[in-house]
Amino acid sequence: MKQEDLKKLLCSMSLEEKINQLSQLTGSLYLEGAELTGPLKEQGITEKEMELAGSVIGTFGAGTVKKLQEEYMKKQPHHIPLLFMMDVINGFKTVFPIPLGQGATFEPELSEECARAAAREAAASGIHVTFAPMADLVRDARWGRVMESTGEDTYLNSCFTEAMVKGFQGEDLGRKDSVAACVKHFAAYGAPEGGREYNNVELSEHTLREYYLPAYQAGIKAGAALVMTSFNTLNGIPSTGNKWLMRDVLRKEMGFDGVLISDWAAVDELIRHGYCENAEKAAVCSAEAGVDIDMVSGIYAKKLEKLITEGKISEKLIDESVLRVLQLKNNLGLFENPYKGADEKEEKKWCLCEEHRKLAKKAAEKSFVLLKNEEQILPLDMKKKIAFIGPYTDSQKILGAWSFIGDAEDAVSIKMAAEKVFDAEKVTYSRGSLLLGDQVHMEGFGRSFSECTGKEEQERMLEDALEKAKEADIVVMTLGEVFLQSGEAASRSDIRIPKIQRKLFEKVRKVNKNIVVVLFTGRPLDIRKISQKAKAVLCVWMPGTEGGNAIVDVLRGNSAPEGKLPMSFPYNVGQVPIHYNEYSTGRPSQGNDEKFCSRYLDIPNEPLYPFGYGLNYTRFSVSPIQLTYGEERGQVKAAVNVKNEGDRAGTEVVQLYLQDVAASMVRPVRELKDFRKVTLSPGESAEVNFEICEKDLRFFDEQGRYISESGKFKIYVGFDSRTENEAEFVLLPE
Repeated sequence: MKQEDLKKLLCSMSLEEKINQLSQLTGSLYLEGAELTGPLKEQGITEKEMELAGSVIGTFGAGTVKKLQEEYMKKQPHHIPLLFMMDVINGFKTVFPIPLGQGATFEPELSEECARAAAREAAASGIHVTFAPMADLVRDARWGRVMESTGEDTYLNSCFTEAMVKGFQGEDLGRKDSVAACVKHFAAYGAPEGGREYNNVELSEHTLREYYLPAYQAGIKAGAALVMTSFNTLNGIPSTGNKWLMRDVLRKEMGFDGVLISDWAAVDELIRHGYCENAEKAAVCSAEAGVDIDMVSGIYAKKLEKLITEGKISEKLIDESVLRVLQLKNNLGLFENPYKGADEKEEKKWCLCEEHRKLAKKAAEKSFVLLKNEEQILPLDMKKKIAFIGPYTDSQKILGAWSFIGDAEDAVSIKMAAEKVFDAEKVTYSRGSLLLGDQVHMEGFGRSFSECTGKEEQERMLEDALEKAKEADIVVMTLGEVFLQSGEAASRSDIRIPKIQRKLFEKVRKVNKNIVVVLFTGRPLDIRKISQKAKAVLCVWMPGTEGGNAIVDVLRGNSAPEGKLPMSFPYNVGQVPIHYNEYSTGRPSQGNDEKFCSRYLDIPNEPLYPFGYGLNYTRFSVSPIQLTYGEERGQVKAAVNVKNEGDRAGTEVVQLYLQDVAASMVRPVRELKDFRKVTLSPGESAEVNFEICEKDLRFFDEQGRYISESGKFKIYVGFDSRTENEAEFVLLPE
């Protein structure tokens, strides 16, 4: 449909019809058997609102979507199709590693492939919009939703946000296998006070612009069709009603001209925040801030018409929002084909297909981070007796909190994978303990978790584990969080693995000290004591559908870990929020016993494992940095020689960091600016080149400008954020 035709359509719509295009309802209301009685009646939802609502959330399946779309369009006065939206975060039916795990790959192009595969499956099942990627910068491991981000670094997040948007949307939104991406949560949702979900955020404008906004900008530049508001207040104003943030920053400065949607019932929450005294005021504030779609609160549908009639809000403002929604539907090709990609045959073809499962295994393998490997205990010697012990040994619940469309039954557990390749006479398996303990019940996104095993059975599991540990040469302990312990509404003050598992670890270690820990988690954990005592620690995050196959292949050396930490692992929870790119202080700790400096009395300042850290099955070396200068101001080329010093092939992530030594504002001790992945055979070396330009040296100054200043800069090139391989250059005055 041409632009002029969209405008004609808009002009022909009644005010009621226009307003309801801005209203989103839950898809369950439209399913067979739903009646406007009970809860629905209590919510005040009318048949008219259902007939006119512009979009729904949470309904999928090709047959279901086509049926609902057909029934809807029969009643819709202008036959405007519904938008079907859903959270497709790290996969659809085929589930890939959680986004934090994908960040550990340092390979954005791989995440683009994963997003493309997820889009194929989702589109075939009738989905038009996914609420992803999450571009929120995260520094506090207590916050459960760090699993949905790609980590603590601005540059890395920006790379992955751009890649995921491109993956979901493809080259053309109108293609049957594309879905519209929604960058979220705008803005700074990843910095809640105390790491507590839905909490307030206080940030200086400098910190906001320097660290938190760039990843959103990257997604918008990549063409993201939607942006979602965040639940938090930002410096005292809820994001959903923040006119400066949405109109001035998002629309004008960042150039976003797509659809802005609230998060779940966030318009209503303006009242709970104490920012708006009633629903009418909440509707006005949200609309004036530029929120186009009200997700499920019903306030737009109930209040906007009266507010327009009374002159409290301009109909022109509503028209602008409606036109953006119509434009999105047009870009998706829904006016030509309201069913778009929904197709039962395509759904069956793509969901959990072999191609996608292979990609899931590849992504999982590349996401694993080897944190420790004492005595080169990994890869496992297949000739030795090995005992797999721990509650994740035969668990298929390894998809992550947001993968509620994928089925755990489709996932491959460690035991399922190991039984295919290990000698049955040399390998034993034992659960050893419960994941959380008896009497524990957790719920989230329509799923629940509980363990109801009596004390006698628990004692039997423990005895079985200890007997098998005694007989083994090596014990592989599969430990970690429950999948519902991270994700939305999953903030934790104690970020250790559950107590019952820690007890199992200590008991096993008393009978066998050759322990390899395989760590399942949705966040950085305090694993200090376990790390001190285990021979090896392999962090596998929540690895997805092919997790078991990927883990077993890495453990036995058929493939090798190559992941790097996208978030620092703290020494303990008292350090968080913690991040590598901190500001210099006037009294930095020198690593000695000096009292009057910036340090803790009881723990080190440094994290247990820093950003960018990760071991290999081989050893790499890096040469001193060689600098050459280009013709343009600030243009510097940095070259290093990387060599595989070990006896097997491996992949290393070469990372470049910059430090502005002295500036008009205090600058971070270092910042990631680029990275390269190199794969080398034993004894092989390769030159790795980076190029720095003046733009890389800029920062946000107190006058609100992005500038670079002349002076000394340090370049660091190595294998994690602590590298001391440095060189200096000077940016000359203009």
